[in-house]
Amino acid sequence: MYVPVRLSLSLGPSGQRPGGFGGSMSASMKECLQLQLLEMEMLFSMFPNQGEVKLEDVNVLTNIKRYLEGKREALPPKIEFVITLQIEEPKVKIDLQVTMPHSYPYVALQLFGRSPELDRQQQLLLNKGLTSYIGTFDPGELCVCAAIQWLQDNSASYFLNRKLVYEPSTQAKPVKNTFLRMWIYSHHIYQQDLRKKILDVGKRLDVTGFCMTGKPGIICVEGFKEHCEEFWHTIRYPNWKHISCKHAESVETEGNGEDLRLFHSFEELLLEAHGDYGLRNDYHMNLGQFLEFLKKHKSEHVFQILFGIESKSSDS
Repeated sequence: MYVPVRLSLSLGPSGQRPGGFGGSMSASMKECLQLQLLEMEMLFSMFPNQGEVKLEDVNVLTNIKRYLEGKREALPPKIEFVITLQIEEPKVKIDLQVTMPHSYPYVALQLFGRSPELDRQQQLLLNKGLTSYIGTFDPGELCVCAAIQWLQDNSASYFLNRKLVYEPSTQAKPVKNTFLRMWIYSHHIYQQDLRKKILDVGKRLDVTGFCMTGKPGIICVEGFKEHCEEFWHTIRYPNWKHISCKHAESVETEGNGEDLRLFHSFEELLLEAHGDYGLRNDYHMNLGQFLEFLKKHKSEHVFQILFGIESKSSDS
């Protein structure tokens, strides 16, 4: 059985650990990136076959090495990848999506396990168990390999018949879920295949919201945290670079979250464009119309967050 890596880092001259940090920020960041490269080497030794570890950016490790060697000034992208795990009993596969923040392992790792053999509730329970386990690690401890071992040792029970998974324990306490709303900004959204992918993913998952196509492109997705994070991972993979989550709102709930939704479905939002540009992909969407749309859905406050422009009431 795999034993989780427990790091014991040497103390600096001031007696502080180099990532928590003490010392200069650049030194702390480089320390974290060095640890991430170390863990990636371990993963490639555990999964040596081509395609078992799928990096979102195939050049990310090279760019990090160049940054550490002083050959690159800009901070390299975060390491993001997917590992496909083969579970022996039952014979199923789990895709583990991993994002390493630049300050990992001193900040939380972002993990999400998914399998076509799991329904949404089972997948929710699986990821809650995984997140709870990773939460037992102390800052500075590498934990991707430990997460893989946990999935291999514990995932079988989540694939059992629904009746077994859902069987309530006596005097079971209500389960609290996190309802999340993410506001996502992209420089533009034009391509038909990308628009179709966004709509398909939104309708497949239990999320609501909208995708405003054009320039800029805005996506709002709301629902349980696990579903929103899966949506976020899926639409970005493998190579959507000019996109970011500008704002997120979350609240704990014991219900199904329906009373928290601002939208009733996940749809494409088409607004008028400024200017007469025909089919050219350089038109800007009518932000005035977009502001009115936000007002109708009680989200006017997001306008300034997305664009840095204070909204003005149309009747003032």
